[in-house]
Amino acid sequence: MGKGNAINTRLELAELDDYFRVVFPAMACPCELLLDTRDPRLALELGLLARAEAQRIEARFSRYRADSIIHQIQAHAGQAFEVDDETARLLDFAEQLFQMSEGRFDITSGVLRKVWTFDGSDRLPQPSRIHELLPLIGWQRVLWRASADRAPVICLPVGMELDLGGIGKEYAVDRVMALLQQADHNPDRISVLVNFGGDLLASGPRANGQAWRVAIEHPANAEPVLMELAQGALATSGDRFRYLEKDGVRYSHILDPRSGWPVPNAPDSVTVAAPTCTQAGMLATLASLMGADADAFLGQQQTRYWILKR
Repeated sequence: MGKGNAINTRLELAELDDYFRVVFPAMACPCELLLDTRDPRLALELGLLARAEAQRIEARFSRYRADSIIHQIQAHAGQAFEVDDETARLLDFAEQLFQMSEGRFDITSGVLRKVWTFDGSDRLPQPSRIHELLPLIGWQRVLWRASADRAPVICLPVGMELDLGGIGKEYAVDRVMALLQQADHNPDRISVLVNFGGDLLASGPRANGQAWRVAIEHPANAEPVLMELAQGALATSGDRFRYLEKDGVRYSHILDPRSGWPVPNAPDSVTVAAPTCTQAGMLATLASLMGADADAFLGQQQTRYWILKR
């Protein structure tokens, strides 16, 4: 999620052919809404609602903010710290992904950013520096207790960090969509497309029966892949802009927390369709972490997917 404590509150509203587009910044990415309405007041109200929720989630769960719950957990490292129900649900989901991926998805692995910078250069970290960080990685080292009959409590070992960036944006998309569809000033439940940095969710077909036209970045071509999305989500995982390359070998930003090194043979780009953005993002991320087995993994999930190559 986004860096720093200041929140950019800018919001842009534009009327296109027969719908409105709202754009605002949050979670270190451009956030966009397409609203199937000709009513500018409704479009603005829904845009403001979406922005407020996106910025609330960013403020609450960003590892960069001193007032976030993530910062509070880390400030109490070595102690039992009680968390609220929303945080508990996200931690439960992160634990589920850790188990499903056999440790490949790990929200304690963000500490590896101290040695890896994926800026397109050939600067690989020294193996010794990676090895020094491995004792600070591993969800199995975290004491996490959540049950129906007691308050959820986490105890993070001293020196370890949490980073919900791998699930936060997709969670925000789903939360924003739920609020927009439930809003009292949206009684007709107009069709909405939510797009947070390429993670997409459509509430349903437009009033004219058509789907929204969306674009997925191709890992090699400047021209995107055009698709139609009437209902449900699309999420993409890829390394087009975040990689290193040395001696003819390309190193993806998809890291295996068990080794501290990029996943070998990670697909260049994976896009997954699912009913919710959280589900789509989960499958796209897990597929990338599977490396050469991404296609086989997704083939078992009974969902539509696209693996694009450079």
